[in-house]
Amino acid sequence: MSRVYNFSAGPAVLPEEVLREAAADTLDYKGCGMSVMEMSHRSKMFDDIIKTAESDIRDLMGIPDNYKVLFLQGGASQQFAAVPMNLMKNKKAGYILTGQWAKKAYQEAKLYGEAVELASSADETFSYIPDCSDLPITDDMDYVYICENNTIYGTKFKTLPNTKGKLLVSDVSSCFLSEPVDVSKYGVIYGGVQKNVGPAGMVISIIREDLITDECLPGTPTMLKWKTQADNDSLYNTPPCWTIYICGLVFKWLKNNGGLKGMQEKNEKKAAILYDFLDNSKLFRGTVRKEDRSLMNVPFVTGDEELDKKFVAESKAAGLENLKGHRTVGGMRASIYNAMPIEGVEKLVNFMADFESKNLK
Repeated sequence: MSRVYNFSAGPAVLPEEVLREAAADTLDYKGCGMSVMEMSHRSKMFDDIIKTAESDIRDLMGIPDNYKVLFLQGGASQQFAAVPMNLMKNKKAGYILTGQWAKKAYQEAKLYGEAVELASSADETFSYIPDCSDLPITDDMDYVYICENNTIYGTKFKTLPNTKGKLLVSDVSSCFLSEPVDVSKYGVIYGGVQKNVGPAGMVISIIREDLITDECLPGTPTMLKWKTQADNDSLYNTPPCWTIYICGLVFKWLKNNGGLKGMQEKNEKKAAILYDFLDNSKLFRGTVRKEDRSLMNVPFVTGDEELDKKFVAESKAAGLENLKGHRTVGGMRASIYNAMPIEGVEKLVNFMADFESKNLK
């Protein structure tokens, strides 16, 4: 069977050449006679894998020397608790609610202190990014939190919020490594890897060193203290070795394909093909305010639930997988991450044009 075009929001499409290299290494990694899935995380061979992966992501993102890179289990959702546990010294923080994941992080933070809603786009089903130029930030807030790209709703912060000198914490799970980023603008920037970087099971947290201290909230589990993980170079316990290895291959693939600047250009080109079609379609329409559109996640609808269902079924039969939208938005969603080839987006748009010609009343 030939591979389909996989538009899943996550776990999501990976570069084919990465999959082929991983397949070749599965039984015997570089002549050692065993798989990465079998080797000790304390071995010299795995030490090379994790150190090379860290070096490559530092190169790709231009991560300053005073930031730690941590490869952690629990996914981005576990950081919803780890962030307040490690940072809520005054037990107060501001949250900008732009979707389900920001909302979940906000609700989690309420367990540990006062989480303040600074702004929200819930009034229009999170279809835009609120104005964050003059937020009601108070002096006693420990940090300001955002989810930078909203997977479900297809929005993206194009300008970072004015935090009035407060620490910025950002969940970048669904735009991770999709474009250049100035890490120095953040105190903490983290992302679950299963959307744009690797297989599920890990979050990469990039944390400014002065924020990694023993001064966590009372009762913080040892595993959720960033200092525990930083002091042990992400090897306090057995890490997700296979996921780290695949992410390392993806970092090499990114470096060989123009780095983050090259990815941004490709991603902008892919997104333009789809958005241009939606803007000129008589049947389909995008659900997001134009200036806030994500390059990674593109929700769209016909306005007719039955027609949406028909589209999802027929697109699947045509080899276009996982286009059903999230239940809170309905309709369809195309996630067009780094590894989605431009041919996949072109095939989707051609299919949409054909579907429109047959179903427009």
